Amino acid sequence: MAPPAPLWPYKAEGHQAASGDNRGSDQSAPPPHPPPLSCEGARCSRLPQPRERRGGGEGATQGTATTPTPRAQASAARMREPAHAGSGSAGSDCCEFWRSAMGIKGLQGFVARVCPDACRTVDLREMAEKHRIDHPDSPPVIVVDAMSCVKHWYTPESWVCGGQWREYLAILEDFIKAFMAAGIKLVFYFDGVVEEKKLDEWIKRRFQNNKEIARIFQFIKTHRKQPGREMFTIPSALPTFTRFALKSLGQKTVCTLQEADFEVAAYGLQHNCMGILGQDSDYLIYNTCPYFSIEKLHLDRLVTVMYSREDLCRALGLSLTHLPLFASLLGNDVVPESLLEGFWQKCLVTSPCRNSGYNRRTNILLAVANYISKLPCSYSSLKHLEEMLPLGSDKTLLSQGVESYILPGQHSPWILPNITNCQMFPLQQQTAMCQDKEIFQLAKEQHIQSENYTIFNILSNGEIKCSNSLEDECDREIPGQALIYRPARQHIYSVLLESGKDGDYPVVKEWFVYFGNPLRQPELIKPVQPSIPGGTPSLKTLWFAKGPDVEKQRYRTFLACFHLQDEMEELQALEAPVAAFCCLLAYLMMQVSSLSLEDLNAFVALILCLKGKSAAQLAGLQLAQVDSRAVHLGAVIVRGLTTLLMANSACGFPFRMDDLMPWEVFDGKLFQEKYQRSHRGCSMEELLEGNESLYTPFQNLKSFICKVCMAKKRIIQSRPRGNGFFTGTRQREYNPRFQQTHRSSFVPPYHNQMRGFSRRNHQPQGREYGSGHPDYRRRFHLPPW
Repeated sequence: MAPPAPLWPYKAEGHQAASGDNRGSDQSAPPPHPPPLSCEGARCSRLPQPRERRGGGEGATQGTATTPTPRAQASAARMREPAHAGSGSAGSDCCEFWRSAMGIKGLQGFVARVCPDACRTVDLREMAEKHRIDHPDSPPVIVVDAMSCVKHWYTPESWVCGGQWREYLAILEDFIKAFMAAGIKLVFYFDGVVEEKKLDEWIKRRFQNNKEIARIFQFIKTHRKQPGREMFTIPSALPTFTRFALKSLGQKTVCTLQEADFEVAAYGLQHNCMGILGQDSDYLIYNTCPYFSIEKLHLDRLVTVMYSREDLCRALGLSLTHLPLFASLLGNDVVPESLLEGFWQKCLVTSPCRNSGYNRRTNILLAVANYISKLPCSYSSLKHLEEMLPLGSDKTLLSQGVESYILPGQHSPWILPNITNCQMFPLQQQTAMCQDKEIFQLAKEQHIQSENYTIFNILSNGEIKCSNSLEDECDREIPGQALIYRPARQHIYSVLLESGKDGDYPVVKEWFVYFGNPLRQPELIKPVQPSIPGGTPSLKTLWFAKGPDVEKQRYRTFLACFHLQDEMEELQALEAPVAAFCCLLAYLMMQVSSLSLEDLNAFVALILCLKGKSAAQLAGLQLAQVDSRAVHLGAVIVRGLTTLLMANSACGFPFRMDDLMPWEVFDGKLFQEKYQRSHRGCSMEELLEGNESLYTPFQNLKSFICKVCMAKKRIIQSRPRGNGFFTGTRQREYNPRFQQTHRSSFVPPYHNQMRGFSRRNHQPQGREYGSGHPDYRRRFHLPPW
């Protein structure tokens, strides 16, 4: 075991642009030939021999710490668990917006195994104190690449049931408090797009995630319990709600206009940040502030590993100037690895660094570094490389790859100055689907400040993507959430993309993952106007107008997206989170006819019983078994909450966004418990945990939803499943009806094959509801319990 590395003080040179001594080549001179692939140079002798990977963070210098709470200690202990190969990273891929490769393939492991001196154990408290001394006018700030941290933050024991949202919120709060206690400010960055150049890789990962999700459901059906952490995948929509959670906790939260790593690196450089916290080896390439590992973070001590790009360069015989070219010649998000195989092979044949103790990827990294260390640092050298490499029709790929690492204000000898830093604002308003500058600007500002959801993506380029959800492709009764909520999305698109004089709307390109969608091209979805007397209000009215009449218009337009515009009075009488959840539940019951009275009972009991429960109480809830259908329904309802967010953003925020968050209305384990009890036929008293004050609200909410469904000729039937868990393994048949775009204001529900079930005849019990709604029982038909 290597001795603990000394603390590495902040190095100013990490902030500087590439040094000028490597730029002396005459850029107008004829292109120099790349050096012959020879064995010259003994530089590799400085590299250590193959060795076992040393642990990061253990034996680190400890600073003075406040005593952590038991919850923080448990969270920190789980955060120290190593990332799980395969499924862990795949879990983080199950995001709405996903960085395709999390940096350069193999580079992070290469640094840990081959360049251990570049992995410095550091105490963030001590670094913060040094930063305050060196920069008395600016507090220590760490910019957080949130998308690479999400899977490390989600440490609740249960993950398969749809999310333990109050537990997760408490964990995020503890995370923030640990840094605040050290006087460190955090700024969180989230990916706001999947860039076109990464779409193929995004699609490839979606199908891989589908296979992993299928294995999870097979495990649940076989063992009736949650799989181990080796199969971990983050709950559906976790990145989306993490963004809003951090904002609700008072943190600066930024949603990017392009993938986040560039903007994170730029922010760290421009604001003289103490460092970047994440897990993406691209931060070893950018010439920006120090890079800290979230994977190696010991939250209780604020100790982690800092990766030194300077020490990496020393080990490889390179300068900081070489790193963008080094990354591009290894294959990155711009330059495909498939185009570089021949180049790598030539480097390997003649490299003096080849070592039989290293794997092929490690030897490739060493050989490529050896090759480019002999290149003159000039634009001419890079152009000659582009001619030599089989880059196909686009000979500028290598230049683009290098340019992608050059931050604003920096210059590189590899590229011409007039083409640097052009990627900061890739979305131009003149190409947007929305030509109203005022609306477009507000949508953009709200997007960056994490105040709306997907609206800017639709207004800017008419495209929307949604990744995998934890859905069972073998359950033939429940369609994919993408299809269930498509009619609502079509109404939302209509609100956003106001029709022209001829009444036509532009189509929206949807990339949604669901069973039967080959993802070969986007589905072109036509907006459909919701049914609102007098027509849909303009965005100008919904977003900028004021007054009580406008508030009613916002609320009615929101409800119309879910076919509930006639229920405005009843819904407004409820608390906002309950009203929003009932809106979602009524829509879901209308759309999917396989949902039963038992399912409805479980959902209503969930929203009522959740209100009084703390994160600790929910964490202590134990499940005897896990039902696969309830897992599927949990994911569907959470995705439905994101649809509420989209509608709320489009309609001018008739609800506070905080009222639509899952920690207000949903808990995965609690839903599993209510679902299983309901399908076993337990009494209302047992379902509501003996809380008599909930009996009448339970009946009233259920009556309201049944009344809404009956108005659409949807009768909710009793279909108890008891302990007969769904165990089918046949792939469900793809129903092509759900591939069609929505053509009317209401789609008939998805009909399943189950028929002939009779209703149960238990009579409702409970006192009259006395909290402001004395007429509910008169107005609503009460279905049998």
